[in-house]
Amino acid sequence: MTRKYAALLRGINVGGGRKVPMAELRAVLSGLGHGDVVTYLQSGNAVFSSEESDEDVLAAGLEQAIEEAFGFRVDTLVRSGAYLRAVADACPFPAASLQGRQLHVTFFSEPVGADRFASVDAAAHLPEEFRLGDRALYLYAPDGLGRSKLAATLSRPGPLKGVVATSRNWNTVVKLVEMTRD
Repeated sequence: MTRKYAALLRGINVGGGRKVPMAELRAVLSGLGHGDVVTYLQSGNAVFSSEESDEDVLAAGLEQAIEEAFGFRVDTLVRSGAYLRAVADACPFPAASLQGRQLHVTFFSEPVGADRFASVDAAAHLPEEFRLGDRALYLYAPDGLGRSKLAATLSRPGPLKGVVATSRNWNTVVKLVEMTRD
């Protein structure tokens, strides 16, 4: 059975380094045998269809193909359309009443427990807040991610050691949900 997936590439096309042109990324995905390949924005979002049902196998194959094509490794998460819809539906913040730049989702390579963030003084960061979901962290940052002290605290190496994490703003999450509908 063919399913639609989103590939979330971490840390590309930012600050002049690690360039992955979207046309070339589409070619890499097509070369792996995936269908219906489209990209969204320049920040490493691709949607494709595949008969493979293992997201980790898909991600590993794409990471290897990207390294062969571009000469550097890019951490990649692959998530099904059903998963993305579930993440959007489970949002603990009033997404409909917020601007897309105020709400972000950080996707994790594995489940992450609250114990990883036990040292974060949530009250000291108010009105910014975060909540954990299924392999995801929801971040409400009313002044945007670039000014968020909580985002900086959450992204320190300690809490996320050994976990691949990549963030998307709410507008991108919603768009990826739309693009991965079957």
